[in-house]
Amino acid sequence: MSALDLNRLQNLVNGTGVAFRVRQRLQPAGGPGDKVFPPTYATGDRTLKYAVEERRFDGADVKCVLLDSVASQANRMEEALQDAWEQGSLDFPVISVDFSGIVGLEDLGRITALQAPHRIADAILRDSTDLTGTTLFRDLPEGRAYTNATTKNATAVFQLCPTALVFGVWDSTGPKGGLGAKFQRALTAEIVAIGAQEGKKVSSRLDPLGIQANVPLYARKGNHDDWTIELTEAELDKGKPALFVRGKADGKGKPSAANHSNIPPNIDTFAGGITFDYAVQTAVLSLPALRRLRFTTALDGTPLANRTAAESAARVALASLGLAAIVHQRMRGFDLRSRSLLVPEGPLAIELLNGDGSAEPVTLDLNAANALVREAAAAAASAGLAWTREPVRLVPAPKLSMLVKKSREEAAKGGTEEAT
Repeated sequence: MSALDLNRLQNLVNGTGVAFRVRQRLQPAGGPGDKVFPPTYATGDRTLKYAVEERRFDGADVKCVLLDSVASQANRMEEALQDAWEQGSLDFPVISVDFSGIVGLEDLGRITALQAPHRIADAILRDSTDLTGTTLFRDLPEGRAYTNATTKNATAVFQLCPTALVFGVWDSTGPKGGLGAKFQRALTAEIVAIGAQEGKKVSSRLDPLGIQANVPLYARKGNHDDWTIELTEAELDKGKPALFVRGKADGKGKPSAANHSNIPPNIDTFAGGITFDYAVQTAVLSLPALRRLRFTTALDGTPLANRTAAESAARVALASLGLAAIVHQRMRGFDLRSRSLLVPEGPLAIELLNGDGSAEPVTLDLNAANALVREAAAAAASAGLAWTREPVRLVPAPKLSMLVKKSREEAAKGGTEEAT
């Protein structure tokens, strides 16, 4: 097992290296056989179910359940990179939208391209302006450069949001609509439970007040968000007391509409958790995907003095960032959701896949991964493609702030329905 340094990474990215791969076995924190709860997905009949399928392992069809999707794993790696960026252990370009100066939205703080669902192409950035509040992001020189970026000249993405080239992005909501540039994922990962068996979940609640379900609640006169049991205080609807209901909740006129009363014991057979033999995290960083990227000009459109060297250095920097994402996400652990805490069966093992199909292990710990990013970024800067820690700082446009505030008002009333 050999260490991965900048010189070797340069040879691999620009040579015959195919990919870096991680296949990590995981078990529940409670031990083998403990129940874990996968993510649920809506089906055509609006029920929520697990993503269950059969996969081939050792020549046999094995029942598997998805524990963390490719998109979710990418988000977790971006969260890990965000932490490292904020702590200063990693330096690379991150665009942010600052809500801290907006009255009523201060709690949002800064939302970065690492947190926005569609990265640099996200509507949060699109509907934000420069710090003067006068120019939308897409109308800034940097925004126009991003809009015009393609795989044939990805410099703008590299210098504004390099993680978009690692995790992929499609500029489908920009000025070009569906014709906006697509950059494929170079780094993909997922976690799957192998040999899975679905279980059942039970739930119940005993109300310590002993409130009975047959006691009617009415909407309070002048305040439909409050309830009363007094007929004299009730709002009238066509001459009759209006039954209380909060938003679109069930149980109109019943104490349960105000979150009182018992919950009878019930069994959930659709999303009752699973047990399994073991789980596997598979992560692959594709080097051919990085080689497809071209960098022909600087951010301002001027030709690069040595394009060959610049393209080589940029690809290596992106590879180092992808490897750092794997390492930092591993250090954060695998607490996927409530009752879904997994632990690795062994240390992180990264394999290099060569062009002849052979695989060899390489070592890369946290400090080495951080150093690799620093050295690769310095080499790219020397070739004319420097990274700036905060290339653009934005604030929300007034219409975006108003939209968020109005949405919060509706959510407080219980009158909105989130998309699944």
